[in-house]
This record gives sequence, C-alpha cells and structure tokens, in this order.
Amino acid sequence: MEKTIEDPPTSAVLLDHCHFSQVIFNSVEKFYIPGGDVTCRYTFTQNFIPRQKDWIGIFRAFKCFQDKLEQGLLKWRNQGQTLQVGWKTVREYYTFMWVTLPIDLNNKSAKQQEVQFKAYYLPKDDEYYQFCYVDQDGVVRGASIPFQFRPENEEDILVVTTQGEVEEIEQHNKELCKENQELKDSCVSLQKQNSDMQAELQKKQEELETLQSINKKLELKVKEQKDYWETELLQLKEQNQKMSSENEKMGIRVDQLQAQLSTQEKEMEKLVQGDQDKTEQLEHLKKENGHLFLSLTEQRKDQKKLEQTVEEMKQNETTTMKKQQELMDENFDLSRRLSEKKMIYNALQREKERLEGENDLLKRENSRLLSYMGLDFNSLPYQVPTSDEGGAGQNPGLVYGNPYSGIQESSSPSQLSIKKCPICKADDICDHTLEQQQMQALCLNCPICDKIFPATEKQIFEDHVFCHSL
Repeated sequence: MEKTIEDPPTSAVLLDHCHFSQVIFNSVEKFYIPGGDVTCRYTFTQNFIPRQKDWIGIFRAFKCFQDKLEQGLLKWRNQGQTLQVGWKTVREYYTFMWVTLPIDLNNKSAKQQEVQFKAYYLPKDDEYYQFCYVDQDGVVRGASIPFQFRPENEEDILVVTTQGEVEEIEQHNKELCKENQELKDSCVSLQKQNSDMQAELQKKQEELETLQSINKKLELKVKEQKDYWETELLQLKEQNQKMSSENEKMGIRVDQLQAQLSTQEKEMEKLVQGDQDKTEQLEHLKKENGHLFLSLTEQRKDQKKLEQTVEEMKQNETTTMKKQQELMDENFDLSRRLSEKKMIYNALQREKERLEGENDLLKRENSRLLSYMGLDFNSLPYQVPTSDEGGAGQNPGLVYGNPYSGIQESSSPSQLSIKKCPICKADDICDHTLEQQQMQALCLNCPICDKIFPATEKQIFEDHVFCHSL
C-alpha cells in the first residue's frame, strides 16, 4: 500500500462500532479506467458534523465479496445495516485524501462534497476497492459500493483510431510520464527541505533551552545579589542612625560641660571681685582665703581636664564624620553597581524575547509547510525561490537567507582619523583626550550595538557579544 507524506489518524476500533450510514457516497461507477483521476462525490447526513482531520480512503474488498459481486448475489445495504468489507482496521487503506470542510453546514449545497484522487496514487490491479469516510478519531462513518480499476472491454466499446491519434496519444503519454517524474522530483525536494527545516528547528530549540537556562541562572544570581545588597544597605542605615544618635548625645554633653565651665568662670569672677572689695578684710579672712585658694586650684585642674575632654570629643566627632562619609560613598557605589546589573538584566531579557519571536516565526513556517505536505505541489501557495532568484550569496539551507549576513560589514571599523578635542579644540593629543582614552580603557564597548560595559564585567560582555552571533 502507498502512503502520502503525512499519515492520517487511525485507530483499532472494531467495525461493529462504526456507523456506515452517516456519509453516503454518490455516483460511484462500477469501474474506473486506469491512468485517469477519480472524483469521489459524497453527501453528509443531517446528524453528522465533519471535522478538520477527517479523510476518505480507498480500501480493498474481500475475495468472496468480489465473487458475489460477479455473480450478482450480493445485496448492498447502506442504511444503518452492518456492512462486510475486505479489511479489519482503518490502517489497511491503500491511499487517502483529506476532507475539505464546508464553510456553512446549514446550507444545502454544503452537504454535497467531493475529493479528487490523482491517477499516480491509485491501484494498478483489477481488484475490487471501495471508498470509506473515516473521522479524526479513526471511526468509519460511511462506505461506498465496490468498484474496479480496469479498462473497458472490447465487447463494451469499439475504439477506432488513426495513426495521428495514436502518435498524439503516445506523445501525451510521454508528457504525462515526464510530468510524473517532475512531480516525484519535487516531492523528494520537499521532503529534503522539510528535513532541513526540522534540523534547523531542533537546533533553534536547543539554543533557546540553553539561553533559558542561562537566563534563569542570571536571574537567580541577580536576586541573590540584590537581597545581599538590601541586607547590607539596611545594616549601613542602622549603623548610620546609631552614629547620628551618638553624635547628638556627644553634642549635648559638650554643651553641658561648656555651661558648667561658664558657670564656674562666673563664680570665679565673683570671688575675685569679692576679694578685691574685701582687701581690708584680708587679714581676717586668711584662713578662708587659703581654703578658697585650694578650691580654686582644684577647679583649675578640673578645668584642664574638661578642656582635654572637649578636645577628645572634637577628635571623635571628626573621626565619626569621616567614617560617615566613607559609608555614604560605599552606599553610592553599591547603588551604581545595582543599576548596572539591572541594565544588563534588561538587555538579556530583550534578547530572550527576540529569540522567542524568531522561534515562533520558525514554528509557524514549519507548521505551514507541514499543512501542505498532503496536497498537490501545483496547489501550494508558496514555493521556495531558486538559486538564480535568491542570489549566490544566500545560504541554501535557509528560506529567507541569513539575518545576520550584514552585521560584520556594518560593524567593521573605519579608517583612523585625527579628531579635534571637543573641549579645548586642539588638533594634538591633550589632557582631555588622554582622560577620555583612560575612561574608554576602563570600559568595554559592544562592536555591534555600541553598548558599554564596565571592565570588571568582562564575562557578561563576552556573553552579550556571543548572543549577537546566534
């Protein structure tokens, strides 16, 4: 048995469970002449609804079934009765054609349908065959009366031909053979193209899976890094708050000490003033003066200690300010690195979406090609361009050419030229130019999309450039 490129859906459903009267075959001939196309006409009953994967196959009948037909003893029954056929399952078809779905089933004309079997796929023997309608679940919904593929007998018709007609028939036969060979070659070409597209699709799917795994790893790494930075940022904020509160407390303490010092200075001034006013009473107050002198000495010692304490407080305040500035610088650096990581993540996300779009496009193209595998080559709405139409520079394995064929040409560096400094307008190399060269040395520029990466992220830069070559 011959098969087309795509096998129809079949099943091992027993024939006792089939419904042969839901599709009725009309105008079935007793025999068809070999070498010509066969048109199969059929009608849907009222309760039957066709589906997209339904098909009509040609099956071989029983030998005893053929003998009864020749003897005229078989009574054909196709109105809900059980039908004895020459096959056990729908997998035993000789050839098949897909059913065309009508646009409006409610229309009476939509019930009348037909399919055409090409002569190349029809049987070449004179056995009895029959049409069978099989739905997408592999259940038989209708069967025709048996028929044969044989020429008309000489008893039935007498054909009178001239020499010119014989030569014309032979020429037509040669043309049909040539057309048959061309159809075979085109079928082989389509099969090869399908295998190439399948290999390309498999390669793209593997690349997509690789990129998805890399993307998941990067997302996990970015999430872990982000969580670590957020934790560290919270710790720095807490330390900053503690240092601010301690600084405030130290300021309050210094103010208290200064107030005490000013109070003591006022008291000492009062004592000095009282000493001057009471010079006449100095002799009477020598003992009291001695006590006061000792108290004044102790107060001076305390004043020196307080001054030393104030100096230490000032030094601690300066150290605290420096440490706070360092923490703020470190916080700013962490924020900048986080923003760079987010930019890299967004670039990888866009690259991922682009690859998914290309993959979907290839899937749709492959589905369109597969949908036409079971049809005639001349009825296909799309044909692959030849090497003359597509140009010699395109890849023969790709339908639309290489999408990255112009990247290297557009990204090739131009000749070096001396440019003026945009700041001081000098022709020679100046300090501004040296600073720009140092900044470029610390960065990595993508030669394709001109995206800038820090020099510390060399691995990410290489992955980015690699994605352009996919």
